[in-house]
Amino acid sequence: MKLLKLVPDDTNIKFLKLRVPFFVLSIVLIVGSWAAVLVNGLNFGVDFAGGQEVRLTFEEREQAPIPGLRELVGGLGYGEPVVQEFGAPNQVSIRVPLPEGTEDTPGAATEIGNRVIAAIGEEYPGARTDGNDTVSGKVAGEFRDSAILALLAAMVAVAIYIWVRFEWQFGVGALFALFHDVSVTLGLFALTQMEFGLQIVAAILAIIGYSLNDTIVVYDRIRENLKKFRKMPLPELLDLSVNETLARTIMTSLTLFVALMPLLLFGPASLFGMVAAITAGLFIGTYSSVYLAGPLLIWMGVTSTSFVPQESALDRQEKIARGEA
Repeated sequence: MKLLKLVPDDTNIKFLKLRVPFFVLSIVLIVGSWAAVLVNGLNFGVDFAGGQEVRLTFEEREQAPIPGLRELVGGLGYGEPVVQEFGAPNQVSIRVPLPEGTEDTPGAATEIGNRVIAAIGEEYPGARTDGNDTVSGKVAGEFRDSAILALLAAMVAVAIYIWVRFEWQFGVGALFALFHDVSVTLGLFALTQMEFGLQIVAAILAIIGYSLNDTIVVYDRIRENLKKFRKMPLPELLDLSVNETLARTIMTSLTLFVALMPLLLFGPASLFGMVAAITAGLFIGTYSSVYLAGPLLIWMGVTSTSFVPQESALDRQEKIARGEA
């Protein structure tokens, strides 16, 4: 039985032929994405914008009815709630956005929490209220700043890792590719105004991990080919390396895409933003690994002899003494 091959063994696509137009496109996307973020801003969720938090314990249940609570509270008109298990399986934390000006009106935020508690009490008798607190915008802002620092730290750590494993040019190329991926993802959320919360930060970290994995596979093949084909021009060597890893890239992307599509089309609304971000990042990360991470090596002066150990004067003298020169 002949095995199915999505990519033939003799694939020879000239990816690097269009490296300049695609690099210009990438710069435009990065600039446009940050312009969208600055002009439109991000639609921060309760995690990053503050809100009212209600904590409940369902004493008559072993597990809290989280999907039902999400639908019930979402129907009250306060926006998309964040409903999470909090402590034991029958305990939950429910956070809802607060309308503008609510924090300036004494008791208004608490009243919203009381309405949420009352609605849940009618639907689920016996639920015990453990807390009804306001999460201020200042605290949420500090939380947001911490998330941004975590993303930056992850990107820098990745660049250092690749620098140590390969050479500094590879680290710079990987860092730029990751910056491109994160920028375009943020631009997507700024344009669509989908809610941006902790789940999206997790999605961006997943995108960084996927893009990094793809980039390292390509870089590893480039390094191997640099040792094998000393006289091959670098653009041809990069094309060869990408083509040799193309089957793996397509299979990995396709497998993940097949797993994401049901969640994207039929999954709960609370997961839509995260799944949409990972799905978009799947294509963005693959694109940057091919058209950014590789071509940048050319523009940073890497050649087929860049990483060949140079012969010192002492080595040459020893070879002459041994009659090898």
